[in-house]
Amino acid sequence: MIHTLDLRFGRPHTIAAYLVETSAGPALVETGPESTYPRLKEALAEHGVLPADLRAVFVSHIHLDHAGAAWRLVDDGAPVVFVHPRGAPHLVDPTRLWESASRIYGERMEALWGRPGPVPEERVRAVRDGEEVAVGTSRFLALDTPGHAGHHHAWVTDGVIFSGDVGGVRIGGGPVVPPFPPPEIHLERWKASLDRLRNLGASEIRPTHFGAYADVAAHLDDLEDRMSRWAERVLDWMRQGLDEEAMIPRFEDLVADELRAAGLDEETLAEYEIADPAWMSVPGLVRYWRKVHPERVAGA
Repeated sequence: MIHTLDLRFGRPHTIAAYLVETSAGPALVETGPESTYPRLKEALAEHGVLPADLRAVFVSHIHLDHAGAAWRLVDDGAPVVFVHPRGAPHLVDPTRLWESASRIYGERMEALWGRPGPVPEERVRAVRDGEEVAVGTSRFLALDTPGHAGHHHAWVTDGVIFSGDVGGVRIGGGPVVPPFPPPEIHLERWKASLDRLRNLGASEIRPTHFGAYADVAAHLDDLEDRMSRWAERVLDWMRQGLDEEAMIPRFEDLVADELRAAGLDEETLAEYEIADPAWMSVPGLVRYWRKVHPERVAGA
């Protein structure tokens, strides 16, 4: 059985952790940020689980909304955190990760994400692409799925994909939207990752933002369509000579218009904005186009 733990980051339905029951005891997928760690402990306790009861912690990638509380769980007795090889060093020493995030969030860092802390090296396990981690009779398959980040795993167990951010953001059964923050957005790699997820024939997908969905193929198709359309719109604006400051309100309007057209109410729109701030996608996409396809920016 899998339990969705709502970490209530700003609002409900913005960040989830997933508690997975196994024959050896509970495992956790995603930790959320350190700022919501009290809520994570409360949610675990609602299922009779203490951090020390966890047999394993899996994180999709090391962005702070996914792995920021890993060190707190280990401090409280969780035995090991499984992570992508590129992310492992940043759990052991989060200095560069926090410095990078601080350039984006500035004075809001602690309010949003809490405090940094190291996970002892002996409690971190780097997992290779295609490797399975056994927890009792359950098997958690690590799939290298770049595109949103180069240090991203989707975890798969019993036909369920825990898709982190590569599977997009979807709240309340609404549309699937792509989170495009800098600095590692790469559309071709992302689309290849979606193909890899499609080929699993999974029965359910559980993005960290937010919930469980059985329409896996439609979910991934919706995401890929929106990825392409939104990226091309930003490219058009770049060719028109608009700078990021001018693009951000246009992109925010684009996102809000599509979500409203899908019939979402203002409360759900606010949840989407907290889970995936629209403004962050503009610098992420601008960097992608300039770095990966400068010829298209030039109109070639």
